Amino acid sequence: MTSTTAALPRVLERDPEATRANILDIATEEFAEKGFSGARVDDIAARTNTSKRMIYYYFGDKEGLFVAVIERAYAGIRHIEANLSLDHLGPEQALRTLVGFTFDYQNANESFIRLVMVENIHRGVHLARSGNIAELNVPAIATLRDIYRRGRAAGVFRDGIDEIDLHMTISALCFFNVANRATFSRIFQRDMESPQALARRREIVIDTILRYVKQ
Repeated sequence: MTSTTAALPRVLERDPEATRANILDIATEEFAEKGFSGARVDDIAARTNTSKRMIYYYFGDKEGLFVAVIERAYAGIRHIEANLSLDHLGPEQALRTLVGFTFDYQNANESFIRLVMVENIHRGVHLARSGNIAELNVPAIATLRDIYRRGRAAGVFRDGIDEIDLHMTISALCFFNVANRATFSRIFQRDMESPQALARRREIVIDTILRYVKQ
């Protein structure tokens, strides 16, 4: 056993979870800012508290690191969604709360939007390596299914709406406000990031979704 190999367990024993989290924090910034192709493992390693060798130890390769980054990004929003405590709300208020949360979260986490845009540019090829990306997103559909079911039972939501279609519509309206706000701000000479603009857009998105599902 070489001295380098012998030192590896000692490094891991210090705080492997903190080391891994540090790598993912920096990698998230680099991938969100520069894309998959533009981000470099050397640059990520230089900004972390570890080494390039350790990055490969944890994640295998650059693609493995990107998959871990985007999995964590989805896990973050889904974890908060799961703790919104919507069961005690009526279906309309529950849906309003969920849509409002989605809008607020995506506007506060631009890196999430940019990572999803990067992966769509690459046609989802990296997520094909993920073993749990589908499972991570199951709760989002289950939550919508429950709200929609309660709304139909109460006679306030119309029949014939698919939960994945509804999720897609909510995501699209919230996503667009972040993904396209730079171009819209330039083209229409309107500050899309001002508190007033965000509040107005938030209510429009919520109202649009409620009008879509209601009787």
